[in-house]
Amino acid sequence: MPKGPTPPHRRDAPLRGIGLVLVTGVFFTSADAVSKLLTADIPALQVVWLRYGAFTAIMLALVWRAGGLSRLRTQRPKLQILRGLGVTVSSIVFVMGLQYLPIADATASSFVAPLFVTALSIPLLGETIGWRRWSATLIGFVGVMIVVRPGGSGFQTASLLPLASALSWAFAMIITRMMSRTESPVTTLTYSAMIGLVLISLAMPFVWQPLTWTFVLMGLFIGVSSTIGHWLLVMAFRHADASLLAPFSYLQLLWASIFGYVLFSALPDVWTLVGAVIIAGSGLYTAHRERIKARLAG
Repeated sequence: MPKGPTPPHRRDAPLRGIGLVLVTGVFFTSADAVSKLLTADIPALQVVWLRYGAFTAIMLALVWRAGGLSRLRTQRPKLQILRGLGVTVSSIVFVMGLQYLPIADATASSFVAPLFVTALSIPLLGETIGWRRWSATLIGFVGVMIVVRPGGSGFQTASLLPLASALSWAFAMIITRMMSRTESPVTTLTYSAMIGLVLISLAMPFVWQPLTWTFVLMGLFIGVSSTIGHWLLVMAFRHADASLLAPFSYLQLLWASIFGYVLFSALPDVWTLVGAVIIAGSGLYTAHRERIKARLAG
């Protein structure tokens, strides 16, 4: 059996890692903001199709530069397909949510993804979850209820879409863990891009709306921004530990609030901020317990 890819050399530079995470939030939020703008004129599914078209083009260019089609060899094709499905569904559902929700609200709800990862680790990875992590997870879901406020006068069914997106993304992250020792990030990202583009393309005849050059350019911006964001995030983890970077990733809510106010004159209310703080706190504690578990296992 051929050996897996050699992991990149780790260089400890915490400040650089933190800076990269902060910039990553800007790119992700920019892509979300433009996606929300586009959903006012074309279907959410078509917005995601434009994003995946740019995503696939970028990844294939990187593959070609890194050695050609040989870089697409994979030892886990079934898992690559499952991850591609998870990431694609997550993208589609999140953009559908953006069509109806303020960016900050959708972003706050998406913070629940690490808690879903904890829950899914039991059936999919066979992990044992201690009472501390379960408590943190339950507290995190209390934060979700505060953000979503089911039964309240401000509740929207669309508030459930970012949660569904987070669940699908968590599934994709579990699959990523399962194949991380044999698959390179470039290979995995390329498969996810191609699988997503093919699947969404199958649905295009049913939702297609005419595109102007402005829409195409906005779609390219979304694809380029999100791809750069993912790439910078990978670079950040080469310079600092996940436990150090995790608190700064939650500052994406700040960018979401700024973009939401500037572009849509919308700010998160107090309860959304309270819920987001609770979700972030539970996520940070879960990351802390993961670090302790990894240290004991090592």
